[in-house]
Amino acid sequence: MSKIKVIIIDDSALVRQVMTEVLNSDKAIEVVGTAQDPYDAREKIKKLKPDVLTLDIEMPKMDGITFLANLMRLHPLPVVMVSTLTQHGADVTFEALELGAIDFVSKPTINVAEGLGEYSEEICDKVKIAATVNVTNISDRHARRAASSSRAKSVPPKLSADAVIQKRQAPKTTLKTTDKIIALGASTGGTEAIKEVLIRMPANSPGIVICQHIPEAFSKPFALRMDKNAAMTVHEAVDGQQILPGHVYIAPGNRHLIVERSGARYICRLNDGPPVNRHKPSVDVMFRSVAQNVGPNAIGVILTGMGTDGAAGLKEMLESGANTFVQDEKSSVVWGMPGEAFKIGATKDQYPLETIANELLKRS
Repeated sequence: MSKIKVIIIDDSALVRQVMTEVLNSDKAIEVVGTAQDPYDAREKIKKLKPDVLTLDIEMPKMDGITFLANLMRLHPLPVVMVSTLTQHGADVTFEALELGAIDFVSKPTINVAEGLGEYSEEICDKVKIAATVNVTNISDRHARRAASSSRAKSVPPKLSADAVIQKRQAPKTTLKTTDKIIALGASTGGTEAIKEVLIRMPANSPGIVICQHIPEAFSKPFALRMDKNAAMTVHEAVDGQQILPGHVYIAPGNRHLIVERSGARYICRLNDGPPVNRHKPSVDVMFRSVAQNVGPNAIGVILTGMGTDGAAGLKEMLESGANTFVQDEKSSVVWGMPGEAFKIGATKDQYPLETIANELLKRS
């Protein structure tokens, strides 16, 4: 089986060296070249014909965003961005994802060699996922691709939602309410998929809770970005915040989002428990809380994403009487999470991304 050919584009010689060592440590990947700026990269791409690029955002001569825009227009290739964990880094990263970058990895601002080494498994996984994506479809659909990341200094054990919320049967009788709650889970490709859903939801839509795998420094900028695009009011969720119609609540990076019931109200609770399915926030945790506390008043959806997080929780939602469905394979960047949910019987329904908002409104 041929290896995935990668070109690393970064103005830092140290980053190029460390990234080369990290990627070459994976038997499925081969770094075939490096470039210190986009002009150098342009010639090497023509000569070496890589499968995937890693691309720094901040570079001399031509910034990564300008280069990415030109690349996706003239010669689309799967790109994994290398981004700093700063407000500016977050803003530019989301712009890159809108242009068609598949995913991003975080570059530490200090101790670069040690920091990148700590995330070697994450970096290799994202390059391998990027290599499977059809970038022609990305370009044709105006770059509806994105990414997220759950940062951890070592690979944590793969815990289930039991580590945060014990599974229990939803109560047979619950207080009646007319309020619906929509629960969305996503990972790789999710930031753009979430935007595509939210821009189609009217201002008076039911309250929406969202778990997107994302670093702590990026969740608030993501919420602010969504608030500018959506008719609904979008927040980074705060502990104790009431869930209201017309509002969206995004789980903060490095905190689980739990939906609780207080009388006739639903509220957000933030939980600092361990990662579940190696993610924090975890979709399974949020979905279990919705199954237990909202039950048949809920609608659960899994959008594009790598892995299995959320599948078991969506099935619990279905068993509690909630309405459930997933994004279809064709419109997903990665049909891991939605595919697993469909496979285990958490839903019988899958829909293209552009129709999901309409499905949510029909079922509300």
